[in-house]
Amino acid sequence: MLKVPAYLTAFMILLGLASCHKSRVVNTSFYYWKTVYETNATEKRYFDTLHCKKLYIRIMDVNNGDNGAVPVSPVIFNGTLPDSVELVPVVFIVNDVLKHQTHQQIKGLAGKIVYYVNGRIRPSGRASYKELQLDCDWTQTTRDNYFYLLNCIKTNISLKNKRISATLRLHQLKNQKSSGIPPVNKVMLMCYNMGNLRKYGNQNSVLEQSELEKYVGKNLSNYPMPVDVGLPIFSWAVVFRQKQYAGISKRLHQEDFSDHQIFKANGGNLYTLQKHLPRYGLLRGDEVRWEQLSAGQLLSAANYIQKYISSDTVNIIYFHLDEPTLKHYTYEDLEKTTAVFR
Repeated sequence: MLKVPAYLTAFMILLGLASCHKSRVVNTSFYYWKTVYETNATEKRYFDTLHCKKLYIRIMDVNNGDNGAVPVSPVIFNGTLPDSVELVPVVFIVNDVLKHQTHQQIKGLAGKIVYYVNGRIRPSGRASYKELQLDCDWTQTTRDNYFYLLNCIKTNISLKNKRISATLRLHQLKNQKSSGIPPVNKVMLMCYNMGNLRKYGNQNSVLEQSELEKYVGKNLSNYPMPVDVGLPIFSWAVVFRQKQYAGISKRLHQEDFSDHQIFKANGGNLYTLQKHLPRYGLLRGDEVRWEQLSAGQLLSAANYIQKYISSDTVNIIYFHLDEPTLKHYTYEDLEKTTAVFR
């Protein structure tokens, strides 16, 4: 009997396992979270190079007003989307809106949201859409009202045959019994904004691997519906005054911290201001925590998450399509991260 070498046997086993593996369909997309949509050459280059087919555009926020829930900061289209790009409108709902609402009020709110979205997308060059996404950090106390809102939106006659998706925070993924499972076609897991943003120290509240692993794992693999994945490419400057949270400075950028006459490095990602910067609203002695992910950290997070994805098709959605944000990553960085999920 002919003896097969051990190394060849091992190779044949691996080859057999590979042939049984079903490749997952993975699509790259971006969120667009600005109040004005307009064409930008850099943003378009990233979008096209990564072969994106969808753009998730925040259409409006819904917040409390004097006469109930009202749309806030609706997007303005200063141009139309290319015909090849699918628009996915996203509506962010402030959690407090859902408190103390009757079913009749919620049903009315659902109708207003659908009506407003249908009208607001027209300047984009679209008369309709295939998917509507709702974004809300619902809690146990607002869960029932939020799920009723989702059901009302699903049954709206103008949304017949359309998909409804919802964002999913990590705490909602982990605490499925108390948070519940939203009545939608699929969810988008937000793998960012974790930890305590307001806590003083040199942690990274955008994404920390150790925090991510506390929530994902089997909670993700056992989730009872398809899950898309949202990954962060944004950065921000968190300001502390006398070690107390003082807000986020939207005007500071990474290159600002290279000026050591203004910013003194404290170790980690903390810097102390050496002089007043009134144009930024900052005072001498303020401490700034610069939070950003390296390409390597983003890849590590993707490698961990993909092990627990059970969907045959998944969208990887980067937050968000913005030139100052994109410049921290090459096309290859983002393509390599997306490829991990295939």
